[in-house]
Amino acid sequence: METSSRIVINIEAFINAPVEKVWIFRTEPKYIIHWNNASDDWHTPGAENDLRTGGKFLFRMEAKDGSSGFDFTGEYTNVEKYRLIEYVLDDGRRVKTSFTSDGKVTRVAEAFEAESLNPVELQRTGWQAILDNFKNFVESPEKPGVMHCEINIGAKAEKVYKTMLAEKTYAEWTSVFDPSSHFKGSWDKGSKIFFIGSGKDGSVAGMVSRIKENVPYRFVSIEHLGLIENSLEIYSGENAEKWAGALENYTFIDNNGTTLLEVDLDVDNDYRSYFDTTWPEALKNLKEICERTDKENE
Repeated sequence: METSSRIVINIEAFINAPVEKVWIFRTEPKYIIHWNNASDDWHTPGAENDLRTGGKFLFRMEAKDGSSGFDFTGEYTNVEKYRLIEYVLDDGRRVKTSFTSDGKVTRVAEAFEAESLNPVELQRTGWQAILDNFKNFVESPEKPGVMHCEINIGAKAEKVYKTMLAEKTYAEWTSVFDPSSHFKGSWDKGSKIFFIGSGKDGSVAGMVSRIKENVPYRFVSIEHLGLIENSLEIYSGENAEKWAGALENYTFIDNNGTTLLEVDLDVDNDYRSYFDTTWPEALKNLKEICERTDKENE
């Protein structure tokens, strides 16, 4: 990192998660607001993040008692997905965050230029506390508004990934949600995709979504955009807006021929009890299909 005469402070954390999962929790505003604080008496009530070279960010940081607050703002100077984020703060200080991963553990290292008002060690402690808070957030199965499910499957990650997304087996493992469950569209990154079932009156119902990310055999992220009701795409109204922007993230972790599949879902409280029952059953279905077909191919 190019620097002026300012002191550069270095901190790091080793996070037990693949880099794709770490990246999405690091960069999405809906998640940033839950980990971006150095102590429990501070919080981040709002975040804006235009993650691209030349894009800007604003994280509003406040004391919970309302006694003080400030905007943490800057502009990105270099963004290399899953590898590097560099930005310059509005006061001119530069920050570099790098990501390195072995597929299971991700090292996040930050180098930032110190300001002159506070002792260097105090700044190091504060930034490290935020990074440690981020590590804890990623690794915790309990996150505000996020439901976590996981299952160990006796098949390679490539097999699990292909089985999960294939048209025939997708309908089979998701049948617990709706016996007529299926999808239309492509799993390619950026593609629009429809997740379809039957409405209460037998009409076509489901979700309108897009594939936010697809890294074969490692990570899939689905962003929900709206609903399908009576074969129509619905993007406004209370029900549709509950789902708008919600993410459904799948992480495939290879363990020497078996796979830990982790699913993290943005879930409205109105649906939580339903998903607490159905999602574990759906993942059991997927496990049985993967392990059955593996045995058939032996």
